[in-house]
Amino acid sequence: SEPPAWPPVSAQAASLLEEAADLLVLHRDFAAAVERCEAGCDSLGPGTGTGPGPESSAEVKCSLCVVGIQALAEMNRWREVLSWVLQYYHVPEHLPPKVLELCILLYSKVREPQVMLEVGSSWLRDQTNKSLPEYGSLLELYLLHVLLPLGRFEGAEELVRSCGVIDSERQLAFLGAICESRCQWTQREEMLSAAEEQQDAATETVLGALSQKLLTLLTLLRRALRSVSSHFYLLPYKKMLLATFLLYLVVVRLDPASPTSLPFIYKLVQLFRQAWAAVFSPIHRPPIQD
Repeated sequence: SEPPAWPPVSAQAASLLEEAADLLVLHRDFAAAVERCEAGCDSLGPGTGTGPGPESSAEVKCSLCVVGIQALAEMNRWREVLSWVLQYYHVPEHLPPKVLELCILLYSKVREPQVMLEVGSSWLRDQTNKSLPEYGSLLELYLLHVLLPLGRFEGAEELVRSCGVIDSERQLAFLGAICESRCQWTQREEMLSAAEEQQDAATETVLGALSQKLLTLLTLLRRALRSVSSHFYLLPYKKMLLATFLLYLVVVRLDPASPTSLPFIYKLVQLFRQAWAAVFSPIHRPPIQD
């Protein structure tokens, strides 16, 4: 007897799947691979039922999504993966186990496990999915790569205890892994807290030293200002005012090029020399301390 023929729609999707796989692996044309996957999923429509061919439409659709996920990840478009997949499956509960597994591993690798928190929980709590043979392995994957890295220990314990499809031995193994992860989490938190306390103490020490230096600098500056102010109090103000007035007369009222102005300018220079000597004489200089 001849093997059953592919339905026309499934045959088209299978052909697009083959092209997408070649573009992904052989040609590494990731954008074109995503386009083929989208065309194949669109040709299958929203239904996910089985077909008469050697592979069902659901399996072809799942394979198209797997290739599309890998192509998007290669283009560093991993943020789009979950929304891209859900546009073909609409709700998390309908995701095939292989697609859910890839999404969990992908977002765990890029350190964004919280993206799969609600999606994984919805899928695992669905009664239909609990009858699938992949349920146990996906539960373990969700625990190790989503719940435990996020510190959701109570939620993990509740999920394991409420699950009635795994045997008691495996349930105890899961609970033991949760307890061990909780202890490691607590130790890391304590180490981080101790490191932060040491850093805060070191910062306070540095700030204290800087404050002391600043206080010393301000004290020296105050002493210097007092010395300068006391120095200016001793200046011969009358001579300085007289010299300023005479300078005004020379610059504004007298013509320095005129011969009649030379004796007056000479006397003015002598007066400035006397004022200079009075200002910077040893009596007015601040004392130097060893």
